Amino acid sequence: MEAGQSFLPGLIAACSAVIALNADRLCLLDQEIGDGDHGTNMRRGCEAVFEEREMLAGLPLPQALERVGMTLVMSVGGASGPLYGTLLVELGRGLAGEEPGARQDFSSALSRAVDAVARRGRSGAGEKTLLDVLYPVQAEVRMQSTLDSIATEAQAAAERTVAMKAGRGRASFLGDRSIGHMDPGACSCALLTDAICRYLGELEGA
Repeated sequence: MEAGQSFLPGLIAACSAVIALNADRLCLLDQEIGDGDHGTNMRRGCEAVFEEREMLAGLPLPQALERVGMTLVMSVGGASGPLYGTLLVELGRGLAGEEPGARQDFSSALSRAVDAVARRGRSGAGEKTLLDVLYPVQAEVRMQSTLDSIATEAQAAAERTVAMKAGRGRASFLGDRSIGHMDPGACSCALLTDAICRYLGELEGA
């Protein structure tokens, strides 16, 4: 895959903007069942990636994704940094050497990356984490769904975490009291998925 990912700065800007716009909401969600700093942490991580956007555009996509993942690990506090970082590092590694535009290859790489997040977080589906968005998104990608369908499913998946009892993280200590609140990691994952789908959709329509 050749260097020069001209779409990356715009995509990074879109992701950074949606997190900045929703940072307070993410913190409020996290105050209900966690430390209350998810929005602040995610905004800091996205800002760090934003600062590197032009440099990242000059890298092959797999290498750029790995670099973004490492930046998130180093700049996002709590559990979110390692989880999001693992997702992108492993996605980059999975795409290394693949032909550009091969959607099935992307699907396979995404599947491996999501499994790596599950191993890193020692978690699975139904435990009220960002995996409860990642697994449905992965399924939509595997089915070659439209970008609109992927974004819609991501939001619906985040909403479904409201009824879940937390099985991992600080929220798990609340037991049944964690029910009735959206997981902040699932929310940020859905927001980012929507931003990515919208941006890619605009590129396709240009």
